[in-house]
Amino acid sequence: MLTNLSIRDVVLIEALDLSLHAGFTALTGETGAGKSILLDSLGLALGERANAGLVRAGAEEARVTASFDIPQNHAAYDLLKEQGIPAETGEPLMLRRIVSAEGRSRAWINDQPVGITLMRRVAVSLVEIQGQHEQMGLADSSTHRGLLDAYGVPTALLRDVSCAFDRWQTLRRDLEAARKSLQDAAREEDWLRHTVEELTTLNPQADEEEQLALQRHSLQQSERRGEAITAALAELTPRDRRNSGPAAALRGASRALQRLLPAPSAEQTAADPLEIRTNEALNALESAENALAEAETLLSRLADDSEANPRLLEEIEERLFTLRAAARKHDVTVDSLPALLADLSARLVALETGATQLDALEQAVKDALTQYEQAATGLSAARDKASRKMEQAVTRELKPIKLERARFFAKIEPLPPESWSRHGMEQVTFLIAANPGQPPGPLAKVASGGELSRLMLALKLVLAGQSGIGTLVFDEIDAGVGGATAAAIGERLHRLAKTVQVLAVTHSPQVAASADAHLRIGKIVRDGQTATHAAPLSQSERQEEIARMLAGDVITDAARAAAASLLKREND
Repeated sequence: MLTNLSIRDVVLIEALDLSLHAGFTALTGETGAGKSILLDSLGLALGERANAGLVRAGAEEARVTASFDIPQNHAAYDLLKEQGIPAETGEPLMLRRIVSAEGRSRAWINDQPVGITLMRRVAVSLVEIQGQHEQMGLADSSTHRGLLDAYGVPTALLRDVSCAFDRWQTLRRDLEAARKSLQDAAREEDWLRHTVEELTTLNPQADEEEQLALQRHSLQQSERRGEAITAALAELTPRDRRNSGPAAALRGASRALQRLLPAPSAEQTAADPLEIRTNEALNALESAENALAEAETLLSRLADDSEANPRLLEEIEERLFTLRAAARKHDVTVDSLPALLADLSARLVALETGATQLDALEQAVKDALTQYEQAATGLSAARDKASRKMEQAVTRELKPIKLERARFFAKIEPLPPESWSRHGMEQVTFLIAANPGQPPGPLAKVASGGELSRLMLALKLVLAGQSGIGTLVFDEIDAGVGGATAAAIGERLHRLAKTVQVLAVTHSPQVAASADAHLRIGKIVRDGQTATHAAPLSQSERQEEIARMLAGDVITDAARAAAASLLKREND
């Protein structure tokens, strides 16, 4: 509901802050006091068109802020979330509008700048205005089906129709996709058969490219190792007669040194230093010869262990290159070839068995359509029943508010099959025939301003709490009526306010006396400037204001007594 309205520099309003409460609040005042300015200011905060004429003379800009308390599941939160506007549930929702003296306007929601379109979308979920010149909400025929359903259609029926429609549409999409797939496959049947045969012969395996690459690398490494070992062995073995190899050289050196040693004798003499060093050299040559022999043995074993397999390497490379060529041909990765083969094979199978599958899908679509039609027919019957009940309920409310000659209709029209939806097979439009013999027409086009406002009141009473809108504003709903009719309007506004917040600009003392709270709009002159102000009235002040509404400029004791009687009757 609307909790606060702050207005600065709008026409005759210099500064005005209103705190509003649940229930029914009447706004009264003399003609020209500024009640319309108050509604124009609210309209600014709701995204209505702005112009420079709304800015108070001498001011740079006009500013209006409207604050709302709304439930956590309110539709406004979803709208704001879609647009990335922060809005904490449980916190006031603030709509702010500024209009410059040049006529430019800016808008904010919760201090975040927004476009006027978004402001209006949020506003229509918060406030509904019924006035002499324009109506919002119920006059929009796109809302009528949902309102009728909320009024008297079981939710289980709505859910069944929605589910049946979704299933029907899903199967229809599946059928269309199957038909297209079959048509595509038929156009490329020869290519499909050739490609499937080719890929089947190739028989690509998952992760085969990686495994082949690893084997290829390992074999290439083995080949390089073999070449290195062979080269090392070649250095240790004689390559020709002129180079007998290191082993022969070591043996030759050893024989040459042995000639330096004296022949062995029976006499033991002290060792010659030269002989000692020669023996040491011989020992070293012998060790080198042994080490060389051992190295040659180890290299021979290593050569045996590292024997390359050039044929296997060739086979692996040929397989790898064939797989990569196939992947390039079909513009996929090598790892995707198995999936491609499976997909093409499935398409080929579908081509061969497609007719049977299509027949099954077509039957499933027919069955789903039948189920939808059955559920939607039940919904249509429920809507027809609810529409008659609504028509009777609205008609009962029309007579006491001087619309006894009017007739209300909830018209249900079948839709063509292409327009069927998850909401059923018909559209709903609320119509009114304001006078006997007059054909029924759309609400906003047939009834006059006052009649339409009263009709909307009757509808709102019947549909109380169904629209989700928390605040209703009625502008001079009592225009052209008085006495018992005005009292009936006041009683209905009071009754409606038990489910939604109601604000009503009124000139009727009977309507004002029915309110839970009362604001008086008036003018004051200060420093030669006229300004509009508004003030909440106490019980005694309410009696005086209602007496003024009854008597005019000169308030008599009889008027005060009548006002007291009205207030007492409404409070009883």
